[in-house]
Amino acid sequence: MPAPAEPKSEGGNESVGTVIIAGLANLVIAAAKLVAGLLSGSAAMLSESAHSLADTVTEVFLFVALRRGGKPADEEHPFGYGKESFVWAFIAALFTFVGGAGFSIYHGVTTITGGEHSGHYLISYIVLAVSFVAEGVSFLKAQRQVTGESERWGISRRRFLRLTPDTTVKAVFLEDSAALIGLVLAAAGIGLAQLTGSEVWDGVASILIGILLLVVATVLARANVSLLVGRAVPRRMHNQIADDLAAIPVVTAVPTLLTMQLGPGDILVAAKVDFDDEVTGAEIEEASDEAERRLRARYPGIRYVFLDPTRGRAGRNHRDGGVDI
Repeated sequence: MPAPAEPKSEGGNESVGTVIIAGLANLVIAAAKLVAGLLSGSAAMLSESAHSLADTVTEVFLFVALRRGGKPADEEHPFGYGKESFVWAFIAALFTFVGGAGFSIYHGVTTITGGEHSGHYLISYIVLAVSFVAEGVSFLKAQRQVTGESERWGISRRRFLRLTPDTTVKAVFLEDSAALIGLVLAAAGIGLAQLTGSEVWDGVASILIGILLLVVATVLARANVSLLVGRAVPRRMHNQIADDLAAIPVVTAVPTLLTMQLGPGDILVAAKVDFDDEVTGAEIEEASDEAERRLRARYPGIRYVFLDPTRGRAGRNHRDGGVDI
């Protein structure tokens, strides 16, 4: 897995731009859907309005996550504030779960049991069409970032989304994908309700939108919980780090290698290293500096490297650790 060519600061700025574009698009769309839902009485449109509103609030949380997580380290937080970005991203996932999914499912059920439609279908179709275009623009922005990042790492987009600690771009990509699917579901529900004269289809579409939001919220919440607990780096990166340390001439073994994501762009590396018994303290110090230079040159995200000289057996290196996803 090669190191990404793009500096961390540029990637962070791109994530901020992705979040801002998605947030503005969702805010305008939420207002339009709300008006259409109130005029038409469509459960699916009101659910889509709640969906877009939830996405808007989520973008606010993600923006806060980027800003708070990017604060420099201090004496109180010597490893920085990177994990705070995971906290805010987790809160955003919970809001999507409760605010968006809960409302959509509840409103769908009430529509099935006794909902009525005003008959103003045209405005719903117009708003859905405009929303699809706006959401599509936001989705393409997120997709470009995901594609660019995955190509830099030499992995597929799906694998990048599963492995990336940048929860903001992951959240925007998944939410925009869910938004486009939700719009199709809403259009199908309204269309079937108009053709059959039964509001059941409108209610079913609302429930399906809620379930879709549940899935997205669950995926994002699980990813952020894993990062908050202290997730290791991907296995290929772990093995490359182990190989780089073992390749230093005075190192005979790396019996223990531990890694952890401190934030979207910060990684901690801690290893027990068996140095050649014949080397001096000065040579060990020089080898430690060389190890840090090698690792940072290959992976700019590695922020801290701690090596603990320890006894081991030659050639016995801690490989196949990390996250295998």
